[in-house]
Amino acid sequence: MSDFGEILGHIGEFGLFQQLTLIALCFPNFVQAFVFASFVFIQSDPERHCNTDWILKADPNLTSDEQLDLTLPREQDGTFSRCQMFVPVDWNISAIRENGLNETTSCQNGWVYRNTLYTSTIVTDFDLVCDQDNWVEMIQAVFMGGVLLGSLIFGPFAESFGRKLATQIPGVIMFVFVATTALCPNIHLYVASQFMVGVGAGGYRVNCIILATEWIGVSKRSWGACVTQLFGAIGQCVLAGLMYFVRDWRVTQLITAAPLALTVIYIWFIPESARWLLNRGRMDEAKQLIVKAATVNKRSVPDSLLEKVLSLKKGGIKVLFKSNTLTKYFSIISLSWFSLSLATFCLYFNMGNLGLSIFMTQFLFGAIEIPAHLLCMWLLEVLGRKLLLIFTLLVGGLSCIFILAVPEGYVVAVTSLAVAARFFLIGAASICNVFVQELFPTSTRQTATALGAISGRVGALLAPLLNVLGTYHWFIPTTVFSSVTLISGALGFLLPETSRKELPDSTDEVGNKK
Repeated sequence: MSDFGEILGHIGEFGLFQQLTLIALCFPNFVQAFVFASFVFIQSDPERHCNTDWILKADPNLTSDEQLDLTLPREQDGTFSRCQMFVPVDWNISAIRENGLNETTSCQNGWVYRNTLYTSTIVTDFDLVCDQDNWVEMIQAVFMGGVLLGSLIFGPFAESFGRKLATQIPGVIMFVFVATTALCPNIHLYVASQFMVGVGAGGYRVNCIILATEWIGVSKRSWGACVTQLFGAIGQCVLAGLMYFVRDWRVTQLITAAPLALTVIYIWFIPESARWLLNRGRMDEAKQLIVKAATVNKRSVPDSLLEKVLSLKKGGIKVLFKSNTLTKYFSIISLSWFSLSLATFCLYFNMGNLGLSIFMTQFLFGAIEIPAHLLCMWLLEVLGRKLLLIFTLLVGGLSCIFILAVPEGYVVAVTSLAVAARFFLIGAASICNVFVQELFPTSTRQTATALGAISGRVGALLAPLLNVLGTYHWFIPTTVFSSVTLISGALGFLLPETSRKELPDSTDEVGNKK
């Protein structure tokens, strides 16, 4: 009997077939970074005042200063109120000037925004200010809730219906609702649309890595996760430039939808995972794909090897939790995924408050990911998975803790520590994506990956809510996510090393890992 690793040795572990498949699957991750633009690149408290054009009916020749002075109350510091106006009256201008206006109310006809960094944002389009300013954090949480649901649905879906279909459907969902988001006339439709974008993004991300990795051999297996993450890092850098030159969130959404439209066309031609086909007993289809891969790689596979190929045993969530060893591995990886997602997104959603230009901070956050992923691709083979995961989690957690020690006003130091923390946390994310493929057998790999990714999505979902606690004291969010990250790093010592070992196809093979 022959296993799939032996077959990959004959057809090529990382030939043209695998390279084309990997690039095709990675490309949507390049534009996934853009879906954050509409609710990250905003001014949460822009300069503004109530729209008081009602007074122009009394005197259309009023100057802007006169209009504001007659219609807006002043704060204690002498500035005009941002959220209050005088109640409109049906008087002539002489009476208004003589008697003045005293009764105040909230803004009745929207706001006038001044000195804004962007042409249009969801804050200015939907007036998410004053008593509506908590919408931004809610949108972030709803989006992450969609990502969580997408992982929850399409992870198990892939076990039953295949990695290919579980990648294609989320890709279509992303395209449709990214385009729909740009056309939303109100905040409620926008939130619903962003939720569905999150569903597509969560489902696609968890399955594209699996599909790519299961076609790659031992020598280059870490590339499946790292290259996927690398495309996302490049997208982060491009996003900073895109938002600098295109400062309209609706235009940015449409620009994001354009490459996703291309993805929706070619994604139907990507290959299914031969490992999954073998797992489902679909031997003829698996053999056809293996022969096709060998042909593209200009290699051959002996007929005798194909005849002896193993039909893998089915698994699923019951098998995952029936084994004490698998349960232990899953718990540790899940906590690691949760902690690094919580820390990463707390920092990301708060980058506008770090002090530097948001464009510069976004670029630095994206640029630092590139060497993080490239180094991981190399160091995973040199140092292995276990030590590198422990190191990145511990150093990432410590970098976050050190932010608390920086005095107020040292924005460069705070931003530098945040960027350093992101470097190690992003590296840890790549390692988790590789590690989870290698710890679990084919029969439970997708389930374990999906559930592990869900724990990460939970961390991302809680990130904007944890940041809200910063209103009580600024050190609370950083203390919480740093502590959890350090704990997960320490638990990494309980994991086995999986470097340069063939992907396990059964629970028995997992039990033999040292």
